[in-house]
Amino acid sequence: MTLPVTIVADAACCATVREPRVGVEEAERIAHVFKALGDPTRVKLLSLIGAGEGGEACICDLTEPVGLSQGTVSHHMKLLAEAGLVTREQRGKWAYFAIAEGALDAAAASLRML
Repeated sequence: MTLPVTIVADAACCATVREPRVGVEEAERIAHVFKALGDPTRVKLLSLIGAGEGGEACICDLTEPVGLSQGTVSHHMKLLAEAGLVTREQRGKWAYFAIAEGALDAAAASLRML
């Protein structure tokens, strides 16, 4: 049995969008940040860093909790750094990471802007 389909034309149903709230470059920047946050391992790494003493963590302390090799964790950290979510400081042979000041607030604010 086929149900009848009713099509209603309403000229007032569609408003014209005048301008986007974000430009192309800003949209790409926001997408880059959320792409970095789109991986559960990277979210866990951010959580570990935030919970670290002084709000930072050595790369050597991040591998075991996520169960990945140092090379793989370094790759994830590189993506987080490129997205502006973490800062990196070299101390001898070890890299220390901290959540970039204001980065998470800026990410949340970009969602509210949309």
